[in-house]
Amino acid sequence: MKKLLYIAVCITAMSFSTWQSNFQTAQQLAKDKHELILLNFSGSDWCGPCIRMRKEIFESNEFSNMADATLILVNADFPRNKKNQLDKQHKKENEALADKYNPGGKFPFTVLLSADGKIIKSWEGLPKENAAQFASQLKNLCDANR
Repeated sequence: MKKLLYIAVCITAMSFSTWQSNFQTAQQLAKDKHELILLNFSGSDWCGPCIRMRKEIFESNEFSNMADATLILVNADFPRNKKNQLDKQHKKENEALADKYNPGGKFPFTVLLSADGKIIKSWEGLPKENAAQFASQLKNLCDANR
């Protein structure tokens, strides 16, 4: 029984993709691995659609499995609660990303980028597709832009 629990915990832990917080690091990884970047702007502690997007799409096995093999993920978070505030440097980096890719301040706002920062596609708000459909759409875009 312990062995089954251990295996279940390992599988669950592996199903969550790693999100980068530094865009320059993400760009270098994308160049090295010949992958695209998915940049998500979120308000993790105040934006209802952002919270739903994280739970329903980004934390799904369908999305995680596709993203782990296909994308470099970047989260530009803009929390409001004092306990969740980012350090000044991280906040400054997220603001610079917003100035460049999300000047309208939309949340959630998701952008698929080439390794050099060129916009391939963007999504405003919570996608209408479910996690599997959104992952499939992203995979097709990644395959077409390699």
